[in-house]
Amino acid sequence: MRKKRVLFIVNPASGPRHNSADEFASLVSEFVDTTIFDFHIEITQYARHASELSRAAVKNKIDVVVAVGGDGTLNEVAGELINTETLLGIIPAGSGNGLARHLNIPLEMGQAISVINKMQILNMDTIKVNNIPYLSIAGIGFDAFVAEKFAGNKTRGFRTYLNIVSSEYYYYKPQEYRLLIDGNSETHKALFISFANSDQFGYNTSIAPNARVDDGLMDICIVQKIPLYSIPFTAPLLFIKQVHRSTFVNIIKAKEVIVNTKKTLIVNIDGEPVSLKGPLHFSINPRSLNVIIP
Repeated sequence: MRKKRVLFIVNPASGPRHNSADEFASLVSEFVDTTIFDFHIEITQYARHASELSRAAVKNKIDVVVAVGGDGTLNEVAGELINTETLLGIIPAGSGNGLARHLNIPLEMGQAISVINKMQILNMDTIKVNNIPYLSIAGIGFDAFVAEKFAGNKTRGFRTYLNIVSSEYYYYKPQEYRLLIDGNSETHKALFISFANSDQFGYNTSIAPNARVDDGLMDICIVQKIPLYSIPFTAPLLFIKQVHRSTFVNIIKAKEVIVNTKKTLIVNIDGEPVSLKGPLHFSINPRSLNVIIP
């Protein structure tokens, strides 16, 4: 029987301690079942290199492409695998690791590599915003504002993220958003709006507790600005998957959403801030990506 070919695409910037090809190859050799897989490793060298490598892998009919990095790396790699037969593997090595947590992929690298051996496949949805695909969550408003600040910070991690939120929250003014949700017009004044495929931003902060990546729907999470005195009671709900019970949060399931604006907005796409000219068009692409899960 022909061995399946696996390409590991490693982003050393977000990535693992074993960020040289030789060191990482040793780790992969230890955990990958080499009786059924032949593997090759590529280390990304520049921005969007992961996307180029993934696109070439599809062209060369590689069976499995594994993203080793954070949600941004995962977005780059997976974006080229959508609507193809190539399988996506995930080894979380970033800050938040939102999709990996949602899919219960182990954060320990060896265990995550071992998941690939079982070849259990989930045919998951993806979402597009203005033809840019994403896997987990996109957001506008305060969410995107914080993502932009975070991206420009040399220090990563949850503490840095939390410091930005706490220092900017008081001064940030909610915006009014005109939405067309599956053909129905609505206007909402919101701190931020998330358009979620998976349940969380990362760090186990669940903004859309009932979101599923294979239900053909996105969860539109409309979050009002929470008074300072209510934050100690509301913020913990993110970590126990109960934020949908807050009176400050409204979640609507839909297949298509248009944010009607002529402005250029910063959109947080899988943790990466992207500048997009409105209107913003979000649409679900059902069961368009084959991902290996535990």
